[in-house]
Amino acid sequence: MKKKIMAVLLAGALMAASAGCSKSDSKRGDNNMEAHNGAIAEVTDAIGGDYYYEATEAQAARESELDSEEDFNTEEYNFIKENSFVKVADAPLSTFAADVDTGSYCNLRRMIRDGWSLENVSSAIRTEEMINYFDYKVDSAEDVFSVQYSVGECPWNQEHKLLVMTMQANSEMNIPNEGNNFVFLIDSSGSMDTSDKLPLVKESFKLLAQNLGPNDRVSIVTYSGSSQTLLEGSNDYDKICKKLDKISASGGTNGSGGIEAAYRCAEENFVEGGNNRVIIASDGDMNLGITSQGGLVDLITEKKESGVFLTVLGFGSGNYSDANMESIADAGNGNYFYIDCIDEAERVLCEKMMQTTVTVAKDVKFQVEFNPAEVAEYRQIGYENRQMSASDFNDDTKDGGEIGAGAQVTVCYEIIPAGAETDGEGGLKYQDQTLSEQAGSGELCTVSVRYKAPTSDESSKIEYPLVDNGVSKREDFNFVCGIIEASMVLRDSEYKGTATIDSAYQLAKSGTDNNKYREEFCELLNKIGADY
Repeated sequence: MKKKIMAVLLAGALMAASAGCSKSDSKRGDNNMEAHNGAIAEVTDAIGGDYYYEATEAQAARESELDSEEDFNTEEYNFIKENSFVKVADAPLSTFAADVDTGSYCNLRRMIRDGWSLENVSSAIRTEEMINYFDYKVDSAEDVFSVQYSVGECPWNQEHKLLVMTMQANSEMNIPNEGNNFVFLIDSSGSMDTSDKLPLVKESFKLLAQNLGPNDRVSIVTYSGSSQTLLEGSNDYDKICKKLDKISASGGTNGSGGIEAAYRCAEENFVEGGNNRVIIASDGDMNLGITSQGGLVDLITEKKESGVFLTVLGFGSGNYSDANMESIADAGNGNYFYIDCIDEAERVLCEKMMQTTVTVAKDVKFQVEFNPAEVAEYRQIGYENRQMSASDFNDDTKDGGEIGAGAQVTVCYEIIPAGAETDGEGGLKYQDQTLSEQAGSGELCTVSVRYKAPTSDESSKIEYPLVDNGVSKREDFNFVCGIIEASMVLRDSEYKGTATIDSAYQLAKSGTDNNKYREEFCELLNKIGADY
């Protein structure tokens, strides 16, 4: 039976205003008591006291019964306001934080395979995460980042151009690593008691444990109504598997308590010169302790100062909170992935282990300065929730994104070509009160990248001038165009132009390049096309 969705679109301001209230109030009769208990928990935590959960455990048992109802759905997604066109004369600088998350694509894949109606998937789509799920060809370089880009005709609006740029972190960078200190933080609450949640979590972590080296250590922390540390600093694969097998699902979800315990464990086993990371696996639905998205973000923001990085793995459906999972990953020097099957777990935790668990550049920020002699207007595609002010780029106290060894970030702009514009602001490369000599260089734009080494608080900057030399990698360009078109159609974007699911399929199919993951995307588009 196709699942019905009651998607809860959560604006940031609304979430902040609802601190202490359960995210699932719409389905529960005990919401007033839950808010009361949550408030008590936060107050007692603030004064260093103890808080016991007997009353909310009974409540959680009732919640578990409700969660099992087949057609009830309280999945949560933050509202995304799509980027619009910007005049270069008014705002020549586009500034944003790097993002290598891929959770949105896998979550959408799960929805399509589960037969969700298409009008209900739009809130789950973050275009940059769909694009960044796939790998693209980048010529190697000895610099910190390698850059590959194309400028071609925009398929959904032939009067415009499309800039597709992929930056790849150098996998050969000499980043010291004295060993991995991993803390598996596992949600063991009652809502995790389905085959696509806790059982899949355990098998996923077993895959990662198989790849441990002699200097690596694993700790296991679980949380439901309270948190438990099941294992500390072990390299014994059999022992890790036995501890994982003993975990069962029951009770409420005190995610903040689990986060506190996991970071404490990571700090106690901290490896100087090593890779210290909490890996949280959850459905994101938290109903005890700190339950508001704003409160969780504040907690994670505080914890990242410990030097411990974060990986967030989302699991399951029905009550899944994409809103919580993505937000805490962004706030905690982290990355976010959605695991819908064991094959995806193997891809994220084994095939791409270095990219997903070893940070080589932190607080990575991009700033693109467009040349008004070449570009009249631009629209960034995706990265809506990673936008920054221009002044934030040079401010090392402002948080950026984290990039792993060999990881890629692909950025796209729809461009309206134009002649010279004379209006501008001072301090720019291409324009002041009049156009500079460099405005006539033929450069489309200059991309500046600011980043910090994993253990540094001071940033470095690299610049890459881009010239319109056409399409360099046709298969990659076409495939990215297919993703963007599909995303715009599913979101019913006002900028979709002539885009359709069929044209998205044709573009993506011409760029599959015998890649199984790209072929899979085309199969999804086929399924969408049959239902659309």
